Amino acid sequence: MLNIGLLGCGRIGQVHARSLQSMTTARVAAVSDAFADAADALAAKSGCNAMTTDEIIADPGIDAVVIGTPTTTHFDLIHQAAAAGKAIFCEKPVDLSTDRTRQCLAAVDKAGVPMMVAFNRRFDPNFAALKAQIDQGQIGNVEMITILSRDPAAPPIDYIKQSGGLFRDMMIHDFDMARFLLGEDPVELFAQGSCLVDPEIGSADDVDTAAVTMKTASGKIAQISCSRRASYGYDQRIEVHGSKAMARADNVLENTVEIAGAGGFTRAATMPFFLERYAAAYTAEMEHFVDCVVSGNNVAPDGADGIKAQILADAADASCRDGNSKTVDLSNI
Repeated sequence: MLNIGLLGCGRIGQVHARSLQSMTTARVAAVSDAFADAADALAAKSGCNAMTTDEIIADPGIDAVVIGTPTTTHFDLIHQAAAAGKAIFCEKPVDLSTDRTRQCLAAVDKAGVPMMVAFNRRFDPNFAALKAQIDQGQIGNVEMITILSRDPAAPPIDYIKQSGGLFRDMMIHDFDMARFLLGEDPVELFAQGSCLVDPEIGSADDVDTAAVTMKTASGKIAQISCSRRASYGYDQRIEVHGSKAMARADNVLENTVEIAGAGGFTRAATMPFFLERYAAAYTAEMEHFVDCVVSGNNVAPDGADGIKAQILADAADASCRDGNSKTVDLSNI
């Protein structure tokens, strides 16, 4: 039984706690949070103790930590956990700074502990099936990937201000998915961004609507479209065009019922947001982490995947900074 300390008892921490409670090979041994009430509440639900973060990291009976705290805290927690010999599961991004992320990876490598970065969409059943079709050669050689990712509404401005921006906070998932499906790292990137949803987002030095095009050394192209607003719900679609066929993963709806009438055909709405849409993915990624730690197999996505997605996010931000979009050469990064 793998004993796990859960750092952060907010929305994502509660998701990970539920995933761990469904498993027989791991358990939540302790939880911590900056807010004592949040820690006490989740501890009661999980049947464990609320402890301080330092106590969890110092406890020799705890084998691994799940870091679900704000991004600004990840750097210190990763260094502390690695030094204590704990396996690490860390929410994305590892840090808002690529240099600091590299320092985290160096600390993890020095300690010889595994660290998994939580790009949960790799574990979504639909996207995983899409990847399997590519790997099995069903669509031939991949030529172009199109990813559409649009939130139903923008988050609060206070969140926007500390999020690192749309590319590092939201599109970073899509950068990882593009790499995952392409099977290659992009060597060229071009981004455009606008503020069309909320002028307050622009005042916070961010964009809320963006498109990115990337190319690999072999010529494969990936297109990503992101928006902080979708009037029709949570939009998550992927299309992969290949030399033999096209594969597509559509939105997941609240149900499969379709009604036909004089006015045409109507279907159910999309899943409301990411917690509902990616519920199965959250469970599958935690199962993967636990299985790898127990068996000694390598985790994926790992720290290298985390920093490569971060580099793409940085490049996209630089590409469209100040409204003067330009192509960024990634071949030497």
